[in-house]
Amino acid sequence: MPHPPFPSTRRTPRAHPLRRALAIALAAPLLLAGCTEFIDAGVDVEEQRAENYNPLDQDSLNEIMLAVAGPDEAVTYFREALASDPENPIMRRGLARSLSRAGRHAEARLVYAELVESPSVRPSDRVEYGLSLSRLDMWPEAEAQLALMPPGSPSDRKLTLMGLIADHRRDWDAADAAYSQARAMSPQPGSVLNNWGVSYLSRGESAAAEKMFEQALVLDPSLFSAKNNLAIAGALQGSYRLPLVTLTGEEKAVLYHNMAIIALRRGDRRVATGLLEQSLAAHPAHYAPAADKLALLRGG
Repeated sequence: MPHPPFPSTRRTPRAHPLRRALAIALAAPLLLAGCTEFIDAGVDVEEQRAENYNPLDQDSLNEIMLAVAGPDEAVTYFREALASDPENPIMRRGLARSLSRAGRHAEARLVYAELVESPSVRPSDRVEYGLSLSRLDMWPEAEAQLALMPPGSPSDRKLTLMGLIADHRRDWDAADAAYSQARAMSPQPGSVLNNWGVSYLSRGESAAAEKMFEQALVLDPSLFSAKNNLAIAGALQGSYRLPLVTLTGEEKAVLYHNMAIIALRRGDRRVATGLLEQSLAAHPAHYAPAADKLALLRGG
């Protein structure tokens, strides 16, 4: 749907502080290019750009917000923006994506459900909706969204969704093909390799999964899910050591705790007790999940 070439003249409520700052920053090149027109009109340029920003820039603004803000901060930002402009599909899209990023997939599903029924729906909305549905184990619904997408060159995110659905079907050849293409296309291949590693875990191939997680961390050393999955892959093979990657105290506590769960499932009660003790020692404060399980083990 084409956007109007100029900002709307409708006044809106004062913008969120971060949104206002980003809007002004994005506006700078446009202001320099058209300064004579604005000066002749006697307009306060920064105020107009901040409060009546061009819809053409909203997508860029949202991408910056999703990239720089914390997950919960982004949710708050988009929720407030949508409350002041309930019919704005760009803000609805931003809210859905920010909820997904925060791991709040049940909430994201409700927002996406409204978005995909609107005239402003994009193929990428169906992809992200499908990914949220997959996180909720709503596989028929995720496949339905995939089937509604127009044919054409798939994106890395669509390929990732295809890989997840293939995993659910246990169609490993199709999963490998999808993840391989997604890795080649993705600007964040570490995330794709992490999903591919989880696929290998689903097949019971822990050693192959371990290699995928290691590759993912070479590409993105900050990817906590890959750190966690690498520790789990090792524990499933009887190796209860932390991965040789940079870890915070909180991350060490979580990994020790999750390896302890694997040890318990393998019948290694003594090992699990030691791992839970290490989890409590690693955490800078108090880690209740480890403390509760340790109390149960000692009490039993």
